[in-house]
Amino acid sequence: MKEKFVVEIDENKGIIFKVCNMYCRNREDKEDLFQDIVLQLWRSYSSFKGESKFSTWIYRIAINTAITRLRKETKKEKFTERDIDELQLPIYTASDEDEKMELMYQAIDRLSEVEKAITMLYIDECNYKEMAEIIGISESNIGFKLNKIKAKLKNIVKSL
Repeated sequence: MKEKFVVEIDENKGIIFKVCNMYCRNREDKEDLFQDIVLQLWRSYSSFKGESKFSTWIYRIAINTAITRLRKETKKEKFTERDIDELQLPIYTASDEDEKMELMYQAIDRLSEVEKAITMLYIDECNYKEMAEIIGISESNIGFKLNKIKAKLKNIVKSL
């Protein structure tokens, strides 16, 4: 069972990395969250019945773990916010596409935890059924929330 779990996690670690990148800003927080998610996956592994895809199950646990951790951290101190000035990156000329992507990431950062999760799943091209299973709401509610998120992101981007 342990060997199968390790193989499954290795094959699906990209999902965990995406969740960590969506909810954390610095490397240490990402590493801590990654470990928390893998621990929670291990604790829940025996309860996985195969009624959904394994990746769907991982998404659900990873997102729930991230949101739970974020809520706990918010009570104490929120995850470290991005501060581009702290990075010592070489200077380069950003393309229009780079600037648009940065604006979009700034806008996504302003979404709620659940809205971020739905956005990430949408970007990953999950269908409404998969999103509904992962988030735990109906498919029609996913569609409704996606429309609200798109409108919210447009307004946020306009204000940036």
